[in-house]
Amino acid sequence: MPPAAGADYSAKKDEELVPLILLDPELYRHLMARHEERLVRYVSRISGLGRDDAEDVAQEALIKAYRNLADFDTSLKFTSWLYRIAHNETMSHFRRLKARPQVVRSDQEDDVDLAAWVAVDPDYPGHLDRHLAAQEIRDALGRLDEKYREVLVLRYLEERDYQEISDILRKPMGTVATLLNRAKASLRQVLAAGESNKKRDQQTI
Repeated sequence: MPPAAGADYSAKKDEELVPLILLDPELYRHLMARHEERLVRYVSRISGLGRDDAEDVAQEALIKAYRNLADFDTSLKFTSWLYRIAHNETMSHFRRLKARPQVVRSDQEDDVDLAAWVAVDPDYPGHLDRHLAAQEIRDALGRLDEKYREVLVLRYLEERDYQEISDILRKPMGTVATLLNRAKASLRQVLAAGESNKKRDQQTI
């Protein structure tokens, strides 16, 4: 039986909408409206792609999700399943180009998120300036190995929990925890090196 005409779908969870969309594909627009913009931001954050290219990759992910909706794994959050598809589409994009993801892009909101994270992170080295410019933090993030960059983006910018990251990356939670620890250690090293170089440059002026 198709969904009732004029029904209010805004209060329904993603997972509740999926079976309704299988009955009435037109309802997929509700999921697109919810997730399209954030998916574009995620693709851009992990890849360094500009807005237009990130939109193209996100659109491909949304199309692939629609085509495979009947195979949606109900043990997952819909967003985890969708982000997994977006991750795979992003990696496929660079494989086709025979290239690697570039320096991470960011916007003003990301700057605030990154700076706030460094300010409260208990693992952040106390001898470093906790008020490092967000631009420096972003540049350091962009110099990390892509596997470290993505896990930091998922945890601190996308605010995904360990289970969601595990589902998106298809890695055990223990591996996710290890990746996060290594990613944070790597970022701290890059930031410390940058701070040291900046002080040395100031002394030579």
